[in-house]
Amino acid sequence: MTTVRVERDGAVVHMTLDRPAQLNAISPELLRDLEAACAAIEDDASVRAVTLTGAGRAFCAGADLRVVEELAPDPARWAEFMDLWHRVFDRIERLGPPVIAGVHGVALAGGLELVLVCDLVVCDAGARLGDQHANFALVAGGGGSQRLPRLIGARRAKELMLLGGWIDAHRALAWGLVNRVAPAGTVEAAARALAADVAAKSGAATRTAKRLVARGLELTLREGLELEKRMVAAHMRTEDAAAGLRAFRERRGLGSSSCGAPSPEGKP
Repeated sequence: MTTVRVERDGAVVHMTLDRPAQLNAISPELLRDLEAACAAIEDDASVRAVTLTGAGRAFCAGADLRVVEELAPDPARWAEFMDLWHRVFDRIERLGPPVIAGVHGVALAGGLELVLVCDLVVCDAGARLGDQHANFALVAGGGGSQRLPRLIGARRAKELMLLGGWIDAHRALAWGLVNRVAPAGTVEAAARALAADVAAKSGAATRTAKRLVARGLELTLREGLELEKRMVAAHMRTEDAAAGLRAFRERRGLGSSSCGAPSPEGKP
């Protein structure tokens, strides 16, 4: 891979977009490298968290405009590029372990769409996020028009998409677009620390919870509750769940018949 760096640190995999001179703009090569990185993670149950950051001055400034200008006039080549884009972004979104984005500089247009397929987002205090397509008579085509309103609501999504503006880190936090804001210059360390916290949990439980949220959003509430019953029942038969229950009993000093209710005195 030439445009993505991958580093393994215990149960965490760190992926870094590595086109700093192009502000990590998305090209076919970068997409193929991301796909290869995902392929190496998908079937590895020992990976419990993934970080995604950008080298240089920005997380990702969007699609590589040279590629866009070259491919857009040719319907077949443009469709091939968009199919690759969606396939790779879907693959990132469906990874078993949670993906934590560390955003600095800018995450604009396609860069914002990349943020949307991550599970948790830590944002540098000085970062800017937005959809710039409207400023250039373009429309988000990498999933932004569908994922953004599902995450922050239709009115806020339309504000970003119709005005072509951007928001700062603190407004992104208030809107629910990111989870945390890190002091300027510390976002990579903050993303890695959050990934380490996630990796310290049960990998089986984390993967099950992630799948439940993702699949539940596509269902009615009743269907989602039925899905929850089935998936949690299957999880409770795993060794992770059994070990967790044993650890709970040992920590609490409880007998096997206790459900963890507080004592009459209100003490645990």
